[in-house]
Amino acid sequence: MINQRLFDWYGIDTNKDLQINTRCPRPFDTVLIDKQGSCYLCECTAWLPQSAGNLYVQSLETILNSNTAKILRNSIEDGSYRYCNDQQCSYLISEKRAVEHENQRSNWTNSVTKVQIKNIRLAIDDSCNLQCPSCRTKLIFEKDKVKLKKKFKLADKIIEYVKQQSHTINLHLGSDGDPFASLIYRYFAQQTEVLSNVKFSIQTNGLLVKKMYKRFQKIFKNLDVLNISIDGASKATYEKLRKGGSFEKILENLNFLKSIEKKFKVNLHMVVQQENWQEMPAMIKLAEEFNVDRVFFNKIQNWNTGIDFSKQTFANNKEFKKVFEEIKTNPLSSFLQLL
Repeated sequence: MINQRLFDWYGIDTNKDLQINTRCPRPFDTVLIDKQGSCYLCECTAWLPQSAGNLYVQSLETILNSNTAKILRNSIEDGSYRYCNDQQCSYLISEKRAVEHENQRSNWTNSVTKVQIKNIRLAIDDSCNLQCPSCRTKLIFEKDKVKLKKKFKLADKIIEYVKQQSHTINLHLGSDGDPFASLIYRYFAQQTEVLSNVKFSIQTNGLLVKKMYKRFQKIFKNLDVLNISIDGASKATYEKLRKGGSFEKILENLNFLKSIEKKFKVNLHMVVQQENWQEMPAMIKLAEEFNVDRVFFNKIQNWNTGIDFSKQTFANNKEFKKVFEEIKTNPLSSFLQLL
């Protein structure tokens, strides 16, 4: 059932028709599951905020074939994207720009896209060994036995679905907390590392990679991408924005990743904000020093953690724009809504 108030809260016009003549694959191949068990047909809840169902009360198979899921997919099929956030979604932003620069675009065929889930993104536990101001107001670590048991059951339902699939599924661990610090993610990793049809991608703050590398060897052998969140290229900035972290420790872990033989990519993610935009060039140099594959510069979002967003005015700063121009052509750089 479509919750109109939810879209109103996100400022999404559900009467729009973008007439986008390309088909975003995410509602057909991706599901994101949050800590409440809600399932979303996108890789970001802010981009498509309507849940298709809840895993605590339904099976994942039922949710993926629900009426709500069909309504959301139909809005992609008809090109309207009426339920999508065209102010934040990177796919829609790029497609709208493409439409502006092309007089003609080829239409897709009228055939219905096949639904086959290839990506499962887990945001089922926000436990973390850091308390970054951009993310949370306090340290969060789930260890209550009753709550853990409930989350383990949620993990088991996801694992059961994966076992029933014959194709390869990419499991993305950690969109909320840190997988290596979370007891729930550790449990999930231990239960899935024996499965032959899974690949992994991990989002982490990177501080426990070296410690956990031997413990989760099978995970790392089947790892496609290791994404490391790092918001500062200097000790002072890093330890201010990654509260509880150690700059020496993150450098130690990056050096460890540089020293080992690996088949997976390593990306750095920087939440660009008033306190760190000056260090964007230094972040590129850091990535080059440790043979990182890519650096993602993402504009800070308001997660209601008490940050005064009236002071986050860097995007209009002339000096910031000079820094942006300096690094935008670097092959390591990737951006999302910085300007």
